[in-house]
Amino acid sequence: MCLVPVAMPAAALGLGKPMPRLGFGTASATLGQAEGRAGVTQAVLHALDAGYRHLDTASSYNTEAAVGDAVAQALRAGKIASCDDLYITTKLWIADAHPGRVLPALQKSLRNLRMEYVDMYLIHFPVSMRPPPAAVEGAIMVVKDDLVEMDMKGVWEEMEECHRRGLARAIGVSNFTCRKLEYLLSFAKIPPAANQVEVHPYCRQNKLRAFCRDKGIQLCAYSPLGGKGAPWANNSVMDSPILKQIAHEKGKTLAQVCIRWVYEQGDCVIAKSFNDKRMQENLDIFGWELTDDDRHRISALPESRGTYNFFIHESGPYKTAEEFWDGEIVAGQSTYQIAASLDSTN
Repeated sequence: MCLVPVAMPAAALGLGKPMPRLGFGTASATLGQAEGRAGVTQAVLHALDAGYRHLDTASSYNTEAAVGDAVAQALRAGKIASCDDLYITTKLWIADAHPGRVLPALQKSLRNLRMEYVDMYLIHFPVSMRPPPAAVEGAIMVVKDDLVEMDMKGVWEEMEECHRRGLARAIGVSNFTCRKLEYLLSFAKIPPAANQVEVHPYCRQNKLRAFCRDKGIQLCAYSPLGGKGAPWANNSVMDSPILKQIAHEKGKTLAQVCIRWVYEQGDCVIAKSFNDKRMQENLDIFGWELTDDDRHRISALPESRGTYNFFIHESGPYKTAEEFWDGEIVAGQSTYQIAASLDSTN
């Protein structure tokens, strides 16, 4: 039984079943290592108790098995009737973003999750990396010398095959710009149903949102609080005097203001907290709204975004952050740092 009854709105997609507008994220700066499998499992169980039904994971998060454990326990305890009551998203890592590796990667994720299918399978980043030697197969790190341009057509064809086989009820992308989506749409037989990207009051994504809306692609927001606490965090969000003032005026937390703002844009939102109290607070974004003045003050905030410097290298397909993001919201304003746990500077 849910501790807090939540009538969760859902977004209709061009593929698969509707996606709950607020999801529970399982990414962490430590890639699940500090929390441990049991700790992540417990957090997901608490999230299910609180009312979350959209669970977001990825092969690179090292949390798929923990999500699978939590779902299995919830089914045994009768907290959910079946997996059909949930919406499960996972993602294809860059070392597997090659023709011939996509389908096996999803099959491995399904084994970790102990599920027959996922509701959404996303290409995690618009870049590929040469697969590591068999001895370190499955290791999650970026070796910059091994970054290569993605064979997007070949990879997407295999994503489509995952859908045709019923292993992914819907397929989509993550961290794709307008230009990259336009290229993908030029050959896709099955267009992406969603694009999961960074969205928060300091990274508003207005251009990308308008493009996705026009193409029937659902924008899904990660890091709605700027990712504070992670090595790549944008502290400007949680330290913002403007956002703190709006939260004070509304009697809400700053996190609630940020998540509500993203929700009001029409996006699905992935909120991540393993703290039980904040988990439930993050659900309290319904039944109230921001004012026009609130929205105006947020729209005047300077924009910045994660540069993901671990994908930038002189020998790789992206030499600069501007190339990686196709010039969308970079402008040298980002306060993000390279995540050392993901980066190898060979």
